[in-house]
Amino acid sequence: MKCLKTLAFAFTLSFAICIQAFECELNLKDPYRVAFTIVVDQSGKGNFKTIQSAIDSIPFNNKKWIRISIFAGKYLEQVTIPPNKPCIFLEGAGPLKTDVEWNAHANTDTSATFTSYPENIVAKGITFKNTYNIPRGDTPMVPALAARIYGDKSAFYHCAFVGLQDTLWDTIGRHYYHKCYIEGAIDFIWGSAQSIYEGCVISLNVGTYAKEKAFGVITAQGRNSPNDPSGFVFKNCKFEGVGKANLGRAYGLYSRVIINKSNLTDFVLPAGWDAWRYTNDVDKLTYVEADNVGAGANTGARVKWMKKLSDHDLQSFVDNSYIDKEGWIAKLPKVF
Repeated sequence: MKCLKTLAFAFTLSFAICIQAFECELNLKDPYRVAFTIVVDQSGKGNFKTIQSAIDSIPFNNKKWIRISIFAGKYLEQVTIPPNKPCIFLEGAGPLKTDVEWNAHANTDTSATFTSYPENIVAKGITFKNTYNIPRGDTPMVPALAARIYGDKSAFYHCAFVGLQDTLWDTIGRHYYHKCYIEGAIDFIWGSAQSIYEGCVISLNVGTYAKEKAFGVITAQGRNSPNDPSGFVFKNCKFEGVGKANLGRAYGLYSRVIINKSNLTDFVLPAGWDAWRYTNDVDKLTYVEADNVGAGANTGARVKWMKKLSDHDLQSFVDNSYIDKEGWIAKLPKVF
């Protein structure tokens, strides 16, 4: 993981100062509740041939939900939604049909296949993949992001994020991932966002692409103060894969990850969690496993400092109100 805490802090500060109750306008007469739809088709039968050109066509400071329908195909492009273009709904033909790929590495601030800055962004049915290191060959394993998500009120449905190291930079803001697939080897879900992952498949590939690495790490959550609301919550997910890994390591002094009612296969190392740079402050870390099943769910040999929450406190995290007290998810375009 490339250490960019200065950049992350700047975005955190901006988010804290500038957050407001901005809502995109819905068109209740449209089945998707959007103002209009733009079609992306590589064959030339749509409005644009690339996803980025479709995004570029949307006016700055747009206030109406706009749907970008992306037809099936492999799109070899780096896609960015700039900060001044909220209210975009990217809809692919399904994660096995609409595939966005890029091959870049080393710098976490430039390598991501997909970057989303503004609030109020939705994506459905798309695979975002960074092909660097896949397959490995003789290249060293380095950070190579599939996606980085900055904006508040961002939601992903039936999407896939595939990479090796630092696959998904869940950077800052409140995010919802529903039935997504996330694959990687080292720190492949990381950042300082306040996110719920519901019904997702978390897949370890350290044993497939990085055999010289003894162990992998699933999460690296970067909560840095006791007043920081951020954390990663996994509920009703499946953790599987090839190789061995810890469920998380601390990327912040108050790192927080909660896994609830999920299936953990036998790739999980007995200790489960790693304090990393914060071995003298383990009491400040919040790592919780509750009501999980599977060969990797036995917590008997877990680190002694793993937390146990009361039923009330656990519910405050696993309920969607943890990220959605004002009901923003219900105000998104129709994705089903």
